[in-house]
Amino acid sequence: MMLEAGAHGGDGARIARRLGVPVESVLDLSQSLNPLAIDPRPILLKHLDAIGRYPDPAVPTQALASSMGVDPDRLLLTNGGAEAITLVDSLIGGSVREPEFALHPRGDGPLWRSNPQNPLGLLADDDDVAAVWDEAFYPLATGRWTRGDEGSIVVGSLTKLLACPGLRIGYVLADPAFIEACRTRQPAWSLNGLACEALTDLLEPVDLESLCRGVGELREELRDVLTRHGLDPRPSQANWILVDQPGLREVLMDQLIAVRDCANFGLEGVARIAVPGRDGIARLDRALDESRERLERFRHEVRSVKSIDG
Repeated sequence: MMLEAGAHGGDGARIARRLGVPVESVLDLSQSLNPLAIDPRPILLKHLDAIGRYPDPAVPTQALASSMGVDPDRLLLTNGGAEAITLVDSLIGGSVREPEFALHPRGDGPLWRSNPQNPLGLLADDDDVAAVWDEAFYPLATGRWTRGDEGSIVVGSLTKLLACPGLRIGYVLADPAFIEACRTRQPAWSLNGLACEALTDLLEPVDLESLCRGVGELREELRDVLTRHGLDPRPSQANWILVDQPGLREVLMDQLIAVRDCANFGLEGVARIAVPGRDGIARLDRALDESRERLERFRHEVRSVKSIDG
């Protein structure tokens, strides 16, 4: 089946609609979420009354600041990481070194970098510098909340860590003056009421060191499965792995598994596979086994094209 890839992954619902199946039947490995996150739904159900009140971000801001070990005056909660990026961009602009996350500014301003690098999945060296660090995936990769560079601005997204992208919780971490400048540009009630009232409880069970170890173990199990099926996974320190295999997205789509097409990063024929839990790894293993012949045909076609080009 052919289906145009979404700009930022999360293709599971679109695949389900195309095939006429329940969205829950699709294993969505095109969105890189925490595979070990607790189910947020019971917590959210406790706070449904919040939809009848205007949001107040004061309490969740204090809760996140406490978890991160930072002054709450240095923290601004946002409507997902996308709003955090937009607010910072509106004040200082920016530039990137490709490949880089599509929402980062591409101008002549100061350097923005994701860490671990998105999409390549590798952590920055200790002596690397940037004006703005995007740390949406940093806690899962390192077991720490932030790199903590003096003078740098951080944008982040809790919905990766908490595995609830539909809830939209991001943040800016910077000096208080810059946070205040961002706040003046932020629309009123930007963070929704359910997110505001549930965030304290959502953060309570988070153990970053344990999550980092667990994700690392699952990543190696995923790597083993991919290698066993003749794929060549790239090195990664993130909660995803890149694989150079044209046609992999289409083959797995027919098995109700979504992976991320990296063509919009300039990486043709590369798929980004989010690290799933063990049930997901087992399901991917079965799907690859059932698709062995189709994948081999893709490999043969690619080899033939390269031979002609050569």
